[in-house]
Amino acid sequence: MADKTLEQLAEKMRDIDFCMVCTRTQGGAFASRPMSNNRDVAYQGDSYFFSFEAARTIGDIEADPQVGLTFTGNKGLLGKPPIFISISGKAELIRDKASFAEHWVKDLDRWFEQGIDTPGIVLIKVHAERLHYWDGEDEADIML
Repeated sequence: MADKTLEQLAEKMRDIDFCMVCTRTQGGAFASRPMSNNRDVAYQGDSYFFSFEAARTIGDIEADPQVGLTFTGNKGLLGKPPIFISISGKAELIRDKASFAEHWVKDLDRWFEQGIDTPGIVLIKVHAERLHYWDGEDEADIML
């Protein structure tokens, strides 16, 4: 039984920031890359990431929208293990500037110098379907 709520887990994911986003390649292999969620995590199960249209990630998602996210905390309280969160879900590619603006944070200017007007920018929305977490004392699967 889960001791943590989705809202509590989303807050932990916000604090971790970087996660590994895993897609399936056209050859059937898995490809993972680190991406920042920019603290943009909704406790209903949505995470958002910005990328470039030409990135392999985008082609992988267009071919197969099922993705995996893994978050690993860097510390636990009072010597406890950190939290580990694994999410499987469906990715949606968004190419709408109004949506970009809604999810934009200033830190993104480092990678996208023209902000939401950067040519070839894409917003990836991952809607979680299943979440599993483990923190050394509690673990649970949550279907969303």
